[in-house]
Formats: sequence, structure tokens, C-alpha cells
Amino acid sequence: MENNQDGANLHTYIFIGRSGCGKGTQVEKLAEHLTEKGVISTEHPWLRVETGARFREIAEMSGYTAQMLKVAMDHGDRLPDNFAIWTWSSLLFDKFTGVEHIFCDGCPRSLLEAQALDLLLKFYNREKPVVVYVDVSREESKRRLLERGRPDDQSEDIDRRLDWFDRDVLPAVEYYRNNPKYRFLEVDGEQTRDKIHDDLVALLVL
Repeated sequence: MENNQDGANLHTYIFIGRSGCGKGTQVEKLAEHLTEKGVISTEHPWLRVETGARFREIAEMSGYTAQMLKVAMDHGDRLPDNFAIWTWSSLLFDKFTGVEHIFCDGCPRSLLEAQALDLLLKFYNREKPVVVYVDVSREESKRRLLERGRPDDQSEDIDRRLDWFDRDVLPAVEYYRNNPKYRFLEVDGEQTRDKIHDDLVALLVL
């Protein structure tokens, strides 16, 4: 949280967790909570930075890159960091006006991406961002994804996604956990949605 030029306190949140942990739900619940508290307002709205939804949009387009992207996503492969960095960078370049609260939903997805985001947040003078790690076990993540039953949620594809989370995303989690420039919060994601939200709000006010 920091002061911008007009003195308003702005929040920056980075939500990370395994697929199926409920990051998106917790982003929405926290935004609703902050709106009720008057923190999020018409003067200072919130900007959601999400790469997954944008990837899915691109995959439905025509062109060689879109086709390759769709194949990779259908197989549960990790996409190059270039795509993710370009996606959230372009969104911030286009949409961010300096008065919004920023919510990063499911990004960054690697240590390199975390370091790139670090540079951009520094450029925007966003100090002490809050990192929310919604922790669910690999087994629970797989159970939820199989139960969800999406076309790309086949057992082998899920295993590949969970493998790259352990290999590539967890180093980003540890980067944030051990970085004094960030406030790192870990919540138990194997609870009800409301309990996760309540735990998060309690940690935020400490």
C-alpha cells in the first residue's frame, strides 16, 4: 500500500496458487469486501490483471500463434514467459491510469515472470504489494480439476500442469515469501470459500 500523487492509498494484490485453488473467487470476494469498505470506489476502482482468460481468448483466434497456443493449452503445457509478460504488460499499458487498485489473478507463473512484474510495479511506484498464496495440495488440486470436468481437464494434462507448477511457479512463491519488498500471506485453500476469505481478511488487518 502506498500514496500516489493525490494522496490516496492504493492496494496491489498478487494471487498465486495451484489450478483449482479458487484464486479467482477470492479475488472477487476481496474486491467486493473492499468495495463495501469504501476502499474501492468510482474514484479508485480496481483493475484485474489475469493472463488465463486472455490466453483462452487468443486461442480462439485465427493465425499460427493462436493455433500453437491452443494446442499447448489443450495438452496442459506451460506457455512461454513471453506470452504472459506481454499479456499483463499490455493490459497495464492500456488500462492502468495510476488511480486503480491492482489485482493480479494467477500471475506471475514463473520466477522470471515475477522478476519482470517486480520491475513494472517498481516503475509504477507500487510499494509493498501483498502476495496471497492460496495453498492447496497437489492431490486436492487434481481432485477439483477432475470434478470440474472441462475438456482440457484430463488426468494426464492436469498432471503436466501440476508438474510445471511445482517446477516453475513454486520458485516464484518462494521469491515472494523471502522478499522484504512484498507482504506475503498464506491461506489454507482446502476450506470453504467463505472461510478462506475470512482468514485472508483477518491476515490483512493484522
